[in-house]
Amino acid sequence: MKTLLKILGGLAALVLVLVVGSFFMPKTFRVEWAVVIKARPEAVFALVAELKAWKDWGVWYERDPAMVIAYSPVTTGVGAWTEWQSKSQGSGKATITEVVAPTRLVYVLEFKDDHMVSTGSFLLSDAGGGSVRVVSVMAGDLGINPIGRLMGPFLDKLIGPDFEAGLAKMKRLAEGGTK
Repeated sequence: MKTLLKILGGLAALVLVLVVGSFFMPKTFRVEWAVVIKARPEAVFALVAELKAWKDWGVWYERDPAMVIAYSPVTTGVGAWTEWQSKSQGSGKATITEVVAPTRLVYVLEFKDDHMVSTGSFLLSDAGGGSVRVVSVMAGDLGINPIGRLMGPFLDKLIGPDFEAGLAKMKRLAEGGTK
């Protein structure tokens, strides 16, 4: 019985240390990924500005072919949105909030199952030699949720591979390849 109490006490102490430690972790996060694409900025921008085109390069659509996707009546421009419901990816909504063609698109991401909101953006700039540099950014506030704050420093490792794979698919499409 004493051993069990020691184990339970140790676990309680560990949980307490993690919860208290989480309040010293950053409250916000920002992660970004980039790719250089040999294509005109307008051609690349078309892939991010049209929400229905996201399924052509976004890796999450491949993971759950049964994902239910809905779109606003107009799928480009400020106010356009897409919603999804997935057994494996959860549910959420992306709404375009700013468009400066062909260099910048900003959107708000709402992850409904996690009660989390973040801001995403695609920034396009001249990379020389007929190429465009595309930077995909995700930033947000982790709030006071201890689990979110503890995961914040690892978000790049957790979701980075998905963003890199998506940008690689975008590159293939824009450069005239296949998905």
